[in-house]
Amino acid sequence: MNQPVADALAAELVRAGAGSVQAVLLYGSHLLRTAPDRHSAVDLVVVVDRYATFYRALRAAGELPRPVWLMAALARVLPPNVIAFAPDEGRSGIAKCLIVSPEHLERALGPEPPDHFLLGRLVQKVRVVWTRDGRVASWLGTLLAEARAGVLEWMAPYMEGPFDAEQLGARLLEVCYGGELRPEAGDRAQRIFEAQADHFGAVLAPGLERRAREGALEPVGDVPRYRLAGPIPRHVRARWRRHFRKSKARATARWLKHTITFANWLPYVVRKVERHTGKPVHLTTLERRLPLVFLWPRAIRVLLTRPATRDHR
Repeated sequence: MNQPVADALAAELVRAGAGSVQAVLLYGSHLLRTAPDRHSAVDLVVVVDRYATFYRALRAAGELPRPVWLMAALARVLPPNVIAFAPDEGRSGIAKCLIVSPEHLERALGPEPPDHFLLGRLVQKVRVVWTRDGRVASWLGTLLAEARAGVLEWMAPYMEGPFDAEQLGARLLEVCYGGELRPEAGDRAQRIFEAQADHFGAVLAPGLERRAREGALEPVGDVPRYRLAGPIPRHVRARWRRHFRKSKARATARWLKHTITFANWLPYVVRKVERHTGKPVHLTTLERRLPLVFLWPRAIRVLLTRPATRDHR
């Protein structure tokens, strides 16, 4: 990861936010070093006090091409908003930012999340790049720890046979990736897991130990492996399967919102597809002028024909 680029973008975003930013977290390919290139955006989660205040500051700094009222209104529809932050016309890099309030973040990482858009990302490896003060840092650390400790609550219906913390992490990524429409090759979840297996081993193990003490898990052998102490009730299985179907529908609907909140979204998506499929994308004139009308057949074709594994040549 080019750490100075991520840190510089985060610092510039905090400056542009004019006191409205509480915290900035780094996640994704630049942190995990899963083949990002010089065109890849730095993935940031940005926690802000109030949406309108933050977007007003960003607009005043010349870094928001959309109206403040529109961005603030959309922030409450399938949160978070996703924006592109590219100071100095992107010459110093571009950040893809998930903008979220403390209230929405707490709900997203809590025991009753509306979907897995944020939860599936933030139980993975993240780096806290910046926090306003020690209180925010403590709150954020507790929130992330509780989200990771609660992973088994929603993953138990998907676990079979003995497993350890790393195996739980690998299965978690399979389930979460299946809960979104993504252009990556079919082995993307496995490659993302391999880049952070140690992370899952460290952060998920305490939750498994606690659940074993509570009787929900049974130790297997001398190594820290477990199996479920009893069958998962049918209604619990049904509940979480409904949740992930709903999550997939919400993730798909977010793409329409991204076309409004994320400036220059079409070149970004095209580059992302090219990077993950290894094939050039040449858009037609109609696809460029009216992508929401004419791009759907190509998007469906990409999803149906994505490779099982990525070509590393």
